[in-house]
Amino acid sequence: MPTRLPPSPTLDPVDRALVWLRRDLRADDHAALHRALRQARQVWCVFILDTTILTGLPQADRRVEFIWHALHELDRRLRALGGGLIVRQGDPREEIPRLAKALHVQAVHVARDHEPAAIARDAKVRGALADAGISFLSWKDQTIFETDEVLTAAGTPFSVFTPYRNAWLKKLAEGGGFYLKAYPVERHARHLAPVPTDFDLGIPTLEALGFAPTDMAARLHPGASGGEHLLLDFLERIDRYDSSRDFPAIKGPSYLSVHLRFGTVSIRQLARLAHERVTAGSRGAEVWLSELIWRDFYFQILHHHPRVVGHCFKPEYDAIRWEHGKAADALFEAWCAGQTGYPIVDAAMRQLAQTGYMHNRLRMIAASFLTKHLGLDWRRGEAWFALHLNDFDLAANNGGWQWAASTGCDAQPYFRIFNPMTQSRKFDAEGRFIRRYVPELAGLDDDAIHAPWQARPMERLAAGVELGRTYPQPVVDHDEARARTLARFEAVKKVAARR
Repeated sequence: MPTRLPPSPTLDPVDRALVWLRRDLRADDHAALHRALRQARQVWCVFILDTTILTGLPQADRRVEFIWHALHELDRRLRALGGGLIVRQGDPREEIPRLAKALHVQAVHVARDHEPAAIARDAKVRGALADAGISFLSWKDQTIFETDEVLTAAGTPFSVFTPYRNAWLKKLAEGGGFYLKAYPVERHARHLAPVPTDFDLGIPTLEALGFAPTDMAARLHPGASGGEHLLLDFLERIDRYDSSRDFPAIKGPSYLSVHLRFGTVSIRQLARLAHERVTAGSRGAEVWLSELIWRDFYFQILHHHPRVVGHCFKPEYDAIRWEHGKAADALFEAWCAGQTGYPIVDAAMRQLAQTGYMHNRLRMIAASFLTKHLGLDWRRGEAWFALHLNDFDLAANNGGWQWAASTGCDAQPYFRIFNPMTQSRKFDAEGRFIRRYVPELAGLDDDAIHAPWQARPMERLAAGVELGRTYPQPVVDHDEARARTLARFEAVKKVAARR
């Protein structure tokens, strides 16, 4: 029996509405803006430069600059459609109710945000608006399926990816294209209202916000136009994605993750294009669509299990005794700096430090190394990635770290411990990626570069590599680290078994 599709919402018409933009910085295929334009005679759009977030960020932050560029482009696009973007700086819990009252709107529309802090923030805003008689309407826009839309036959959330993916694909097929349809904006743009003069204050400069310019523009393609450029480029390569995605030295990924993070591309557009290619027989598109499904999977895990923010998905693993103290801190600093003595790990960490990006295969290698070679708490690595990744997303970052640490849902078994030398030789066989980010090893041959301590002394000398001086000795021994990790997890499992 086919799935019953959700009914199209019927909204009582209103005179004025406000769309509060957050992680949805585009003016096309936009669920909240589409709904507002269908409901109201006049619609304004606002973005709040949230000081509760900005004050905790580094002064040079590519993500802030990415948002800044996206806001300028979005404002130009909205003005071309007859509206514009109101930009405020402050705490949205205060700014949104204040602006809604000043504009005399009857409704505020948003795209739903599933992070716990965002849910708490929205609850405060909803309450303040309700006190003023203003409705707060939230719409799915971040995912294809959210919260309770894909459940097991017993009506419970999935905790294993493969059956979730199968159920996801089944629901998509039964919807007959409904779930991937776009939410048009331009055809309803006559309801966009120009920004009132008193509210048309422009977008503050980065310096006024307390931030310094970065190399963001040279490394990323910001705004919706940048997302479209990257998408068109990737569509020429998507059929090879399955065979190219794991090799960091080549152009395999889509590089769209930061655009998904800030909503400068539509997840529906990406899934629709991928699904069309899958239907035509593309194995590359099938694998990439699975990556998009992983994203939905981690969002629903965060929704149903908010305790994963700060705790292991598997509660018994909260008892793991991670390394701590000065020696552990020194190991963490070596990992952060790309000075562990393991070239593929160091190249990954240096890529992150220099660009704000890390290839997905390298994220798994680096995370596994921190937790299973250095024996350090996954939360330390999770926080480091959160600080430095351009595309940081709480659900995916938390899910990825807990997968690597074997503490999460559908995680790799704790006894599966990546051998960094094997991973390096398999996915960077010629050492091209390592040479790019660890140039002090460039003189070594394609075999020795993966484990320079195993090279003959004369070979290292000829390459200008002196362990302990030009490049560090390995901070841990692989076999010894593996033994410690197995003991660490087995101790916890023994305790759990006695309960």
